[in-house]
Amino acid sequence: QVQLVESGGGLVQPGGSLRLSCVASGFTFSNYIMKWYRQAPGKERDLVASISDIGGATNYAESVKGRFTISRENAKNIVYLQMNSLKPEDTAVYYCNALRRWFGGGNDYWGQGTQVTVSS
Repeated sequence: QVQLVESGGGLVQPGGSLRLSCVASGFTFSNYIMKWYRQAPGKERDLVASISDIGGATNYAESVKGRFTISRENAKNIVYLQMNSLKPEDTAVYYCNALRRWFGGGNDYWGQGTQVTVSS
């Protein structure tokens, strides 16, 4: 059974930090690109960051560059999102995503999300 379980969300003051974790099971984690998305109330789900299967390449949304860092530990089947200098506009539900594509198909898995609230 495929599972992605996020944790680490919560309430933090502006300028603070949080580290989100996503533990994967039920598939070969090291074969998958891992991504973090977020969705604020009334808005679409947006890509925040992604990391390649072996961790050699990362990409970030412009709004989080220089503040957020995505990383992974393939031996533990975990992907992280370190979030620093948080702003109120970072408030959202954060989702972990696992993606693998091959010719003619692919797999796309999602976690249930973890709430991040940035407020004083």
